[in-house]
Amino acid sequence: MSPDVPALCDAGCQDPAICRMPALPVTATEKRIVLLIAILSGFLTPFDGSAVNIALPTIGSAFHMDAISLSWVATAYLLASALFLVPFGKLADIYGRKKIYLWGICVFGAASLIMTFVATEQQMIAVRVLQGIGAAMIFGTAIAILTAVFPPGERGKALGIYITSVYLGLSLGPFFGGVLTDAFGWRSIFYINVPIAITAAVLIVWKLRGEWAECVGEKFDLAGSLIYNLGLIALMVGFSVLPDISGGALVVAGLLLIGAFVWYEQRQAFPVLNMQLFFKSRIFAFSNVAALINYSATYAVAFLLSLDLQYTKGFSAEYAGVILIASPFFQMIVSPFAGKLSDKHDSQVLSSLGMGLTALGLFLFIFLNESTPLWYIIVVLIILGIGFGLFSSPNINAIMSAVDKRYYGVASGINSTMRLLGQMLSMGIAMMIFAIVIGQVEITPANYPQFTQSLHWAFVLFTVMCVAGIYFSLARGKQEGQTVVEG
Repeated sequence: MSPDVPALCDAGCQDPAICRMPALPVTATEKRIVLLIAILSGFLTPFDGSAVNIALPTIGSAFHMDAISLSWVATAYLLASALFLVPFGKLADIYGRKKIYLWGICVFGAASLIMTFVATEQQMIAVRVLQGIGAAMIFGTAIAILTAVFPPGERGKALGIYITSVYLGLSLGPFFGGVLTDAFGWRSIFYINVPIAITAAVLIVWKLRGEWAECVGEKFDLAGSLIYNLGLIALMVGFSVLPDISGGALVVAGLLLIGAFVWYEQRQAFPVLNMQLFFKSRIFAFSNVAALINYSATYAVAFLLSLDLQYTKGFSAEYAGVILIASPFFQMIVSPFAGKLSDKHDSQVLSSLGMGLTALGLFLFIFLNESTPLWYIIVVLIILGIGFGLFSSPNINAIMSAVDKRYYGVASGINSTMRLLGQMLSMGIAMMIFAIVIGQVEITPANYPQFTQSLHWAFVLFTVMCVAGIYFSLARGKQEGQTVVEG
């Protein structure tokens, strides 16, 4: 290291001599400020997503959207987030996590305001893409900043509190989304995001010191990012047009592009996604695979149940929202305790137990039909909430503790990408089943039997996936202290 920068690159870079970002000492007060900012942003994006899910039948009626187009209101947001998350995670490592984080909050808030003025379904989906880009900047940096600020002995607790804010957003989203939709219309949902985004942005500018940029001077891998994005787009568009032959061709093309991306990244000096993180740590690799499977098997549950409760059960958006609170509410309760336990005990058992409970809940939903009693739905949602709460924060703690400081941004981006890819895959499966069983028609009483059949097949597939996830959660092995991958 150059003598004029002593101790300024304690986190390390590919070329430490070019790094000039000081690692500022963090006081207890600053830790609390960082956690508060993370909580606000952690609440913001899931609140929006879960509130929009509740409003989908109302939005569908307003724009006369069929089942697949309605799915794209949720999927466009997820796709944009997944496309940009890994690139923004790397850009944050190069140019500063605070900078990217702040831009993410601003873009998300601005897109939410614009959403209140859209007049067509095409405009709505386009602005949802813009929201997804803002969310990618937030997702790719929030966990990385928390991990950089909190040492291993405190990290699980901090991550657990952060994840609690995520679940609080998920919990309040269906309820307030339903209340706002019934009382003021679906556009009112997006107004809520604006003051929260403004508050978070002010706190970032006013109170957050430092940039946490440990790879200043590295080149950004634009070609790798483009290959990655094209692969994801092909996969999701392909899912939406199955069983048409063009859909199958796009899915195959997407898989080939993802394979090409993996091959290309291993040959780059400064890859946008360091594949060695997967190859050098079984804990890192298998924990991320387990996360991918878990989200793939669970994300579409709220979407499907929102439609089921409002279409076949005839509930209002507000009442459906109250019912759907059950799962994220129990996630919110369990997650901080699970995160704290993962600081002292190996995450393997906690995460695997959570995955097992999630698989049980999904299995019980296979038997859902028009005459299923409400108490049954609520009990199963509680099982899913406890399962996911036990799985999530210990799993994230294992992932982030398995890498060196300089990879926190990328590791955070990878973890968030696994979540978003899983959510996209979950919605892709739902869209594929709708396309095969119902077709591109608006959901009406005449096709409720086909809709119920779609739910059955979705939950069968999700259960099988989650059972496979138990294997990966167990097979990653025990975490002895902090297993660090240095790339």
